[in-house]
Amino acid sequence: MRPLTIAACFALTLAAMTAHAQEPAKAPAPTPAAVAATPAAAPAIKGNAETGRQLTYTCQGCHGVTGYKNAYPNYHVPKIVGQSPEYLTNALTEYKKGTRKHPTMQAQAQSFSDQDIADIAAFLSSAK
Repeated sequence: MRPLTIAACFALTLAAMTAHAQEPAKAPAPTPAAVAATPAAAPAIKGNAETGRQLTYTCQGCHGVTGYKNAYPNYHVPKIVGQSPEYLTNALTEYKKGTRKHPTMQAQAQSFSDQDIADIAAFLSSAK
């Protein structure tokens, strides 16, 4: 290694150590009991039904068929129109995370953001 490169590496290392030493002390991590005692205050995402209408276009292929039958004769597709927004949000989120299993639904849910899911739930829950 060249002397200048070594000096530059030393200077960068020294600068990083100095910056780290000057950072304020962080609060200790909360205990599991403290985490369980405080409710999660995640702000709810407000869904837009009109945007949800556009996003549910592909859902009609299976969920919009009369009698909720699809190309798979042994699989009855569930009715999603009129379901509660909480149910729809939870179902799509679980498909997205992979905790709810169905290959087609998992693939669909992977493409949705949290806002998309809220929009879809807003539309489907209000549709007749």
